[in-house]
Amino acid sequence: MTRADLSKQPHDVAAMFDNVAEGYDRTNAVATMGLEKLYWRPATLAEIAPRKGLKILDLAAGTGASSINLRESGAEVVSCDFSVGMLTVGKRRHPELDLIAGDALRLPFADESFDVVTISWALRNVNDVPLALREMLRVTRPGGRLVVLEQSHPTWKPFRVVYLEYMMRAVPAVAKVVSTNPEAYEYLAESTRAWLPQEPLARTIEEAGWTRVQWRNLTGGLVAIHRAVRPQSGK
Repeated sequence: MTRADLSKQPHDVAAMFDNVAEGYDRTNAVATMGLEKLYWRPATLAEIAPRKGLKILDLAAGTGASSINLRESGAEVVSCDFSVGMLTVGKRRHPELDLIAGDALRLPFADESFDVVTISWALRNVNDVPLALREMLRVTRPGGRLVVLEQSHPTWKPFRVVYLEYMMRAVPAVAKVVSTNPEAYEYLAESTRAWLPQEPLARTIEEAGWTRVQWRNLTGGLVAIHRAVRPQSGK
């Protein structure tokens, strides 16, 4: 599977990430020109506001790069991903992490298990986004929070045109040099172009049962952080 318009079957996406696991973090650092590590991840961490006493689900945690920062705050962190290859690399690099294999459409956790659920650069890759959001709602405690970091749509049209050209041409070119599976990055670039803009994603989150949905654009809307709260009662 290399094209965003193909059905995103979970086993296909998992296999794709298995193939890029070893060099995934390195390729992201190069493709984002350092913005992921220097700006986008810290901004997301601030939105999550991890602290001792919170139980956090880091969904689509990959190699655990984001989970480490959450854990350092003293929070209890569970890292979940459906790519065994990513988890294997993560366990080797961060043996202290609690890494669990699981599908976002059928999370292997009990109802109301977490204070915060967060997912970064992965919601657009699930087969059924509303179902995944409802699953996240199910495992979140009433009053708990959702934080989503995802590629988005630049708010200034000329910038958007240049950005999409970069995603479609430059990212796959970079991946050919530094990635173990360049074809996967062609898919990821196309999935970015096909992904929901900020407001439609906010509506989708709200329709899944979340409340107080808001978003924050980063780098002119290159990426956006969406946040929401599970209602105190009901689903």
